[in-house]
Amino acid sequence: MIQSFLTGFFLGFSLIVAIGAQNTFVLRQGILGQHVFYVALFCALSDALLIYIGVAGISFFLNNFISQNSNILFGLSAVWLTGYGLLRLKSALKSNKTIEIEASTLKGLFPTISVAAVLTFLNPHVYLDTMILIGSISQQFSGFNKITFALGAVLASFVFFFSLAYGARLLTPIMLRPFSWKILDSLIAFIMFTIAIKLASAGNWL
Repeated sequence: MIQSFLTGFFLGFSLIVAIGAQNTFVLRQGILGQHVFYVALFCALSDALLIYIGVAGISFFLNNFISQNSNILFGLSAVWLTGYGLLRLKSALKSNKTIEIEASTLKGLFPTISVAAVLTFLNPHVYLDTMILIGSISQQFSGFNKITFALGAVLASFVFFFSLAYGARLLTPIMLRPFSWKILDSLIAFIMFTIAIKLASAGNWL
């Protein structure tokens, strides 16, 4: 139970932590102090919904298919995560990226949440990561362990978005340094490789 929870938590955290339009928006709102709680809550709940659809939907609609082809799916997921880890490792070795936050005038809650919705649901990677990848990997667990895996992934989203939003003012000076991103990308790569090895083993690829 603890193992499945931690697997879901670290996988979810690793997938979501890479900087992108949505995360930059959350950082920006945190720095500006605009609707911080609601933005973090919206992003976390959106992730939770997609994770639930991925885990429950794949389990319900594709249960027989997955049972018959679990070794192939686990192997493909391992390859996917390995590729993701290699990209992060490449970024750690070569990238000099930083974050850029632009100031803006105050906006109402509805326009702010509307922007967050666009950045969340019009990003194809969010569906690949939450619904497909997390949903597929959840199939290595059964019963209550599958539930704790999903809860771990959901908790990772809540921890990440609220930490990012409320810690934005503290994080920004750190993440303006390229070396900080190299450390973060290296850590993500390590987690991805670890989970990929576990999946490859579960699928009898190792």
